[in-house]
Amino acid sequence: MRLTPVYYYSSTSGLVRTFAERLDRPTFNLADREHRLSEVDGPWVLLTPSYKTGNDRNDTIPEGVRRFLRSAHNRRHLVGVMGSGNRNFGTFYQMAAREIARRSGRPVLFEFELAGTPWDVEECRRILDELDAALDARRVA
Repeated sequence: MRLTPVYYYSSTSGLVRTFAERLDRPTFNLADREHRLSEVDGPWVLLTPSYKTGNDRNDTIPEGVRRFLRSAHNRRHLVGVMGSGNRNFGTFYQMAAREIARRSGRPVLFEFELAGTPWDVEECRRILDELDAALDARRVA
């Protein structure tokens, strides 16, 4: 069974990177130019933080994520979105993940705060394992 890779964006704080690396699957940081300019080789999941803190003119979607999604190939193979956020952002909590999901027609698979808890990691692994099984069954059918 193919493990669906997670492409994520992590700032210098490293909170999203820490979470992604605990998922026990291939991960690629879109903060790295090499990954940001690459094209996926099959279904993938996006993990993005939200940064907006109240200025309606500032977009919540990190530029590295935006650039990766400019590729029609990458957008076509996106199967789900996960978000990291900070509840202190109020109505802007998880806005990037929710906006990308809305625009792409893909589901929000999981949301967590900051670097997530051990429960968040386990629950996210479970969700991704179920996604892997569903994608595998679709490939076989």
